[in-house]
Amino acid sequence: MIRPELLRTFVRVTELASFTQAGEQLGLPRSTVSEHIQTLEALLGARLLQRTTRKVTVTQDGLVLYERSKDMLAQLDELQGLFRQQDEALVGRLRVDMPTVMARKLVMPRLGEFLARHPALELEVSCTDRRVDLVREGFDCVVRVGAVSDPSVVARTLGRFPQVTCASPSYLAAHGVPETLDDLAGHRLIHYVNVLGSRPSGFEYLQHGQTRYLPMGGALSVNSAEAYESAAMGGLGIIQVPIHGVLDDLEAGRLVQVLRDVPLPPMDISLLYAHRSLPQRVRVFMHWLTQLLGEPGVLGPPVSARA
Repeated sequence: MIRPELLRTFVRVTELASFTQAGEQLGLPRSTVSEHIQTLEALLGARLLQRTTRKVTVTQDGLVLYERSKDMLAQLDELQGLFRQQDEALVGRLRVDMPTVMARKLVMPRLGEFLARHPALELEVSCTDRRVDLVREGFDCVVRVGAVSDPSVVARTLGRFPQVTCASPSYLAAHGVPETLDDLAGHRLIHYVNVLGSRPSGFEYLQHGQTRYLPMGGALSVNSAEAYESAAMGGLGIIQVPIHGVLDDLEAGRLVQVLRDVPLPPMDISLLYAHRSLPQRVRVFMHWLTQLLGEPGVLGPPVSARA
C-alpha cells in the first residue's frame, strides 16, 4: 500500500532535485528520505529518480507519478478537512512568504489572533522582498505586491495598496517642492528594482486610466523596501510607495507627500500558490488574510483623504 507520506517525500525530492533539501523541508533525516523513495520504487516496480553523486533527476515514470501525486495529495488534504466542524481541528505546517514591510506593519501585529484560533497549526513566515521560487523553496503560498507574470502559479487578488509620492523635508528644502510632472525635470528619483542592475522604469503615474512612466535620473537604486524608505528619509530623492508603509513617517513629518494631484496606480496584493486544489489550512489562512486586509484603514487611508 502506498502511504501518503511516501508520495509527499517523492514530490519534494522531485521539486528540489535534492534528498538533503527535501529532508530539511519535511523535517526528516536524509536516510529516511532515501528509504521513502526506495520503498515507493519497490511498491511500484519502477525507477522514479536517477541518482548520482552530483544531482537527482526524475525519470519518465517519475514525471507521470509526480503529476498524479500532486493532485492526489491536494485532494487528500481537502478530504481530511471536509468533515471538520471547527477550524481548531486544522493541523500541519503552513509556510508563507510575504514582503518585509507588509509582514512587520500589517500581518505580524495581528498574527496572534490567527494562531489563537488554530493552535495546532505550525506557521513558518519568510519575510523578504525578493521573488522567491514558490515550488522549489517549499512555500504553501506567497503574498506578492505588484504585477504577477508567472503563468505556472495561481494568483488570487487580496486587495490593492494606495500609493503616495513623498520625500524628506531636507530634500524638498534643497531641491524645491514639485507640483507638476514638468517640475520633476529638476529632481532625483530613488529607483526601486527587483533585481539590481535591471533598468529602472522611472516615475509612475496614471493618465486616462493607463499607467505611464516618466524617465527620471537618480544616483541610487535599491531592492529592499526598508532601504527604499530609509534612503528617502536620508534626503536622497523622491519615492513612490504604498501609503501603509510610510503612514507613521508622514504623520510624524519625517516624510512629506508631494504631487497630490498626480494620481498613482494602486499596487495589487496577490496570494500565489501552486495548485488549484488547496489544502484546508491554506484556504483558511488566505481567508483570514483577505479579511484582515479588507478591514477599514488597514491598507491606509485613501490617498485623496490626505489631500
